[in-house]
Amino acid sequence: MTLLVTVFAAVISTVIWYKNAPDNEMKVGILCWMYWGASIMWLVDAVYEYIELQAAYFTPAPADMLNDLYLGLSVIALGLVIWIIVLLVKDPKGVVKAALFSKKD
Repeated sequence: MTLLVTVFAAVISTVIWYKNAPDNEMKVGILCWMYWGASIMWLVDAVYEYIELQAAYFTPAPADMLNDLYLGLSVIALGLVIWIIVLLVKDPKGVVKAALFSKKD
């Protein structure tokens, strides 16, 4: 389930990045790299787990599936938090800088 969730996030972020490819103003490419990296990590984990469990790999317990779903969603949330921090630090539109240095009368 973690693999499935992160692959969906990677595909969606890649489509958004590709749609705005020449203009990388929102740094969506960072999201793509993080989600594809997580997807590869979960793929390797799935391969090793399949080698260990064989056919039992395809019949997980519902509680295990729910835990994997929560873990996958947590990875996506963490990726979004990291992306927002990078976006705020890079400040491509200058919004943070304008808010910090604006004069108040």
